[in-house]
Amino acid sequence: MHLLEYHNDGKFSLTEFFDNIPLYTILSHTWGLDEVTFKDMIEGNGKSKTGFDKIRFCGEQARRDHLQYFWVDTCCINKSNAVELQEAINSMFRWYQNAAKCYVYLSDVSTKKRRVSDSSTECTWETAFRSSKWFTRGWTLQELLAPGPGSVEFFSQERVRLGDKKSLERQIHEITGITVSAHRGAPLSQFDIEDRLSWAEDRQTTRKEDKAYSLFGIFDIQIPLLYGEGEKKALKRLREEINKPLKEKAFKWLCEGDISLKELDRLPSAAGAAFNSFDRQQDPTCLPNTRVDLLQEICDWADGEDGRCIFWLNGLAGTGKSAIARTIAQRYCEKDRLGASFFFSRGGGDVGHAGKFFTSIAIQLANNMPSLRHYICDAISNRKDIASQSFRDQWSQLIFFPLLKFGSGSSPSSYVLVIDALDECDKDEHIRMILQLLAEARTLKTPRLRVLLTSRPEIPIRHGFYQISDADHQDFVLHNVPPTIIHHEISLFLEYNLGIIRHEWSLRADWPGEVVLRHLVLYACGLFIWAATTCRFIREGKQFARKRLDTILKGSSGAITAPEKHLNEIYLTVLEHSISSEFTNEEKKEVYGMLKHKLGSIVVLLSPLSTSSLSRLLHLPKEDISRTFEDLHAILDIPDAMVFIRHHRR
Repeated sequence: MHLLEYHNDGKFSLTEFFDNIPLYTILSHTWGLDEVTFKDMIEGNGKSKTGFDKIRFCGEQARRDHLQYFWVDTCCINKSNAVELQEAINSMFRWYQNAAKCYVYLSDVSTKKRRVSDSSTECTWETAFRSSKWFTRGWTLQELLAPGPGSVEFFSQERVRLGDKKSLERQIHEITGITVSAHRGAPLSQFDIEDRLSWAEDRQTTRKEDKAYSLFGIFDIQIPLLYGEGEKKALKRLREEINKPLKEKAFKWLCEGDISLKELDRLPSAAGAAFNSFDRQQDPTCLPNTRVDLLQEICDWADGEDGRCIFWLNGLAGTGKSAIARTIAQRYCEKDRLGASFFFSRGGGDVGHAGKFFTSIAIQLANNMPSLRHYICDAISNRKDIASQSFRDQWSQLIFFPLLKFGSGSSPSSYVLVIDALDECDKDEHIRMILQLLAEARTLKTPRLRVLLTSRPEIPIRHGFYQISDADHQDFVLHNVPPTIIHHEISLFLEYNLGIIRHEWSLRADWPGEVVLRHLVLYACGLFIWAATTCRFIREGKQFARKRLDTILKGSSGAITAPEKHLNEIYLTVLEHSISSEFTNEEKKEVYGMLKHKLGSIVVLLSPLSTSSLSRLLHLPKEDISRTFEDLHAILDIPDAMVFIRHHRR
């Protein structure tokens, strides 16, 4: 590596280093027509060339930063020597990566002030910065990404410092479209191959082959330079080299596949647990343009780098938690970043308990992350009875330790685990244990495990989260979303599904009409499950669809319609679950009486009351009121001051 030194007399000298390379700065720029070459520098010429000013700038700036040596690509590579040129191109990413400072000289960005009449609040140079040629060139991609975020500094044509990669992060992200974590120094190997190729898609190079050669460092590969082969062949060779490790892994997996499958077959798997299992293929996801802000918040958390490894989406029964969970699972499955999913369902066989929870997660992780598979299979081979061991052993041996050993590799930096309806797991102690173990995912750095967990706010869940530090989880209370937003999204849901029914049965174009939709939204009382059951009830009526809609609209006559019947089943399940099976018959009878008295009073209230007011109204101690409602958070909204039930006043 040749480095330039700027002497006190204003002269430059070149020194070649093989080992023990000293600290140096490096210049990034766009080439002009009159650059100083290696030959010019050796012969002491080039001072009259336009490009000499950039070299002087780099040397002077290096001295200001107390650095003796610097490197400029125009004059520090002997391009007449094919071997040296090959070595330089293969080493360039590393040279930029190891530089103490990288000065980006933008010859087309000026800091000169605009006319007084220009009232724009934008920085005087920002428009030019955003349209700079530097962001369009092929070689500058690696010069942007290789150095650390604090070491890349941008300078105008007047040599005025504009900022660094950290302070200009937002603008650079908007200009390049490259994800922020890449600018912050995340290993490039964690980004998908297609994503990295897309970063260079619109960039140009003077020599066509450099379109491929400029990406060597982005993919950490080295291939011979064949100038004259053309862009297509160069890119083809690049692709082949990129795919070589994948082919080797595929061959290894093919050879070891039978062994791996036999090991995985030893683990029991819960039927129907995954979001995309056969039995769940008709379950709904969020419609387009609904839950937009919430879904984005979850994605921002999943893609983020903070320590909150669990996102707890909690809400009352019927508020649409499962549809959101399925939507997120689908999104990250499409991105190849879904580690696993488990959708609990009370009384649903394997998915009604946690007996096969960790083994099912491990099997899905092995299938969704092939590079992780042999670590999981090794654990099964070493502990053949692992499926019958404690939850802690299953979590540690099948999931946590394999992920620790896995490291970064060429995989994404994080994977998402989606666990829906944890409150429907049959044993409270298992719920608390699952939460406690999942919280340990915070210590996984690469890859990170992000756990989206949905549930009703029931006692074991709430108590489980009390035992976890607030710094380890992010919470979102679904039933606290403003009613206007919920009503709008339920309206979109009804409009979409009733539109399908209208099309299937060739009903008139204005059916069911805006007035009917508004009535249905009001009847739903913020519950998506009521809207979904209503649409299913109408659709299953086939040619009697219009008649069934009329039945629902006239439901106040006293007949119990299908949506109400379904809600009754949900509420009855919650109520029955709140009464311990260990109570004696006499104790159960007493609890039934208390529930009837207290809940009946809430149902007939015109507006919600605080627990204190309710205790005075019913002449009961406040503690009795609170204790009775402790197990009913799934159907009662109990904020700090008020208590009310979600039900239908028609």
